[in-house]
Amino acid sequence: MFQENWTSVTAFFFLGFSHYPKVEVIIFVLCLLMYLSTVLGNIILISITVLDSHLHTPMYFFLSNLSFLDIWYTSSALTPMLANFISGKNTISFSGCASQMYFSLAMGATECVLLSMMAYDRYVAICNPLRYPLIMNKKVCVQIAAGSWVTGCLAALVETVPVLQLSLCGNNIINHFTCEILAILKLACVDTSVVQLIMLAISVFLLPMPMLLICISYAFILSNILRISSVDGRSKAFSTCAAHLTVVILFYGTALSMYLKPSAVNSQEIDKFMALVYAGLTPMLNPIIYSLRNKEVKVAVKKLLIRNTFRNVFISTLKY
Repeated sequence: MFQENWTSVTAFFFLGFSHYPKVEVIIFVLCLLMYLSTVLGNIILISITVLDSHLHTPMYFFLSNLSFLDIWYTSSALTPMLANFISGKNTISFSGCASQMYFSLAMGATECVLLSMMAYDRYVAICNPLRYPLIMNKKVCVQIAAGSWVTGCLAALVETVPVLQLSLCGNNIINHFTCEILAILKLACVDTSVVQLIMLAISVFLLPMPMLLICISYAFILSNILRISSVDGRSKAFSTCAAHLTVVILFYGTALSMYLKPSAVNSQEIDKFMALVYAGLTPMLNPIIYSLRNKEVKVAVKKLLIRNTFRNVFISTLKY
């Protein structure tokens, strides 16, 4: 059914950054470094939170979910682009394009919900510290994480299905480096107002509404932090929240500029570079931000390094 509606298009061709031949290789190298850094950094962060029992808390449970999500998010957007650059084909199959569009939307939507839930977790931890273990128990945390994933996947499905039903009239050249939904819409030769209305409704649900929840949470958090008499306690609270706020600003800033910009602003080239920011740069920076701003993560890393060093020395001694 979908294949028929896409008017027998079996493959798509990416223009990517072909308009910038002099910097195309530089962009490829930067994307490769971002992808490798994202995968390595987030795997390390997940490993630390799993191996160190002191990090078995709701905050690090959600952080592990975010890291896992970022790995898939970056992989769905950048891996095909990197593979196409190496092969020189710049093509993707119909099913591959549909899958890439869905998974990119699903991961992005899930991150929107998850970041707002992480803000709620910080609100409970700082504003209701005595009730925090009771409110954010293991069952609740699993339900919140599962709810975030289900919401993101369903929202992506609602957006993807109508797009796959549009007629493209043989247009198969995508002015992008990935099957980004806005770039696909430009290929349609029929009225897309209904699809755009659906996208607008979901974008409002996933962007301004979670942002409002985050702002309300941090308004209460800031009010409580300012009442903390202990300098160390205030510093720790600020440090923990600053890391999350930095990630929120990076992610929501680029997402809002992409999906809720005025219709008069229509620059495909700007969209490409914005896509690189939220699909490559932000996931790469997340583990760095949380590591640099978090003393508990630093201590856990040092413990693991010392433990591995002693283990290696012990094994070497036994061999001799």
